Amino acid sequence: MKYPVFFLFLKMLSPVFASAQITTKITWTEKTTMNSTEVIYYNASKKLGWADFKGVPGPAGPVAAITSSGFGYRASMNSTNDKGNIEVFIYCYFSKTNSWVKPAKKSEYILTHEQHHFDASYLAAKLFFDKVKASRLSFAKSDALLAKLYKDCCNYMNQIQNEYDGETMNGQLKDKQVKWNAFFNDKLLNGSTNDLVGKIIY
Repeated sequence: MKYPVFFLFLKMLSPVFASAQITTKITWTEKTTMNSTEVIYYNASKKLGWADFKGVPGPAGPVAAITSSGFGYRASMNSTNDKGNIEVFIYCYFSKTNSWVKPAKKSEYILTHEQHHFDASYLAAKLFFDKVKASRLSFAKSDALLAKLYKDCCNYMNQIQNEYDGETMNGQLKDKQVKWNAFFNDKLLNGSTNDLVGKIIY
């Protein structure tokens, strides 16, 4: 089961000018203001383990575990000698302290279900990266455009998360879980965090 947490950082630096030649750099990052001991940044080659779920389990009920994950960005602008720079840093994270599992529910099957919630956050982060890369950012409109793209990708993430838990009944329907395992495995084959570094000059 997924419990969403999102962070957004947007910082504008020195004054900029519409006539400047703009260089846009988009980077996947693990440098944020979050406490490094409390989060795991997404890496396709490193899967979650139950030791990463450090939160206090919820009350008695059918929910076996909660994965708290999301993605965010920060952006900055500056201009020098009629040349402008826009930098966008994107990250995807898992919150150790907000994620939990009931001790009696620590199975590989449930761990796979929870891992895919983290994968869903990453797919949304990658979509955001791709949308920013395809956009023509300008000094005048970059903050509004980035906010819109971020919101759109958060909506995409929430849609996947809700459909995933809804169709699998939080992982209880094993035939549906197999279907979703294939979905995530296929999507993840089409790109990893190693691809999320780019530089575009407009």
